[in-house]
Amino acid sequence: MSESLKARALRLLSQREHSRAELTRKLAPHGTEDEIDALLVRLAELDLQSDARFADSWVRSRQARYGSRRMAMDLRQRGVGDALIAAALAEGSDGDDTARAREVWAKKYGTPPADAREWARQARFLQGRGFGADVIHKILKDRDDESA
Repeated sequence: MSESLKARALRLLSQREHSRAELTRKLAPHGTEDEIDALLVRLAELDLQSDARFADSWVRSRQARYGSRRMAMDLRQRGVGDALIAAALAEGSDGDDTARAREVWAKKYGTPPADAREWARQARFLQGRGFGADVIHKILKDRDDESA
């Protein structure tokens, strides 16, 4: 294992938490697959790299802006396993997508949709933020009821 490979990995980890898959991808141009695997095993043994810690950090930093579905999808794309994702979402987020969706919606729009086109626009926004259809309908229905 080359020192420069280890130094690169430590530099990346000093900036923010990284998943094992992210580090593998970022270090691939600088070392062989065996060197990278050995380095990542050693970093995990020293507790310098942890997918669980990465997932917790990821959820904490994004929970105010995104729904559980979006955070889970982002973590899967970064190579985190489903068990770690479920644990991070259960621990890091308050579990109430409805309250978070209401806050995100209020910050962006604040007023109930005036017509079907505006309702669809607001629903697409919330869907893109990772909130489920049931949560979206509840948020926008509550807003329609308040305006009536």
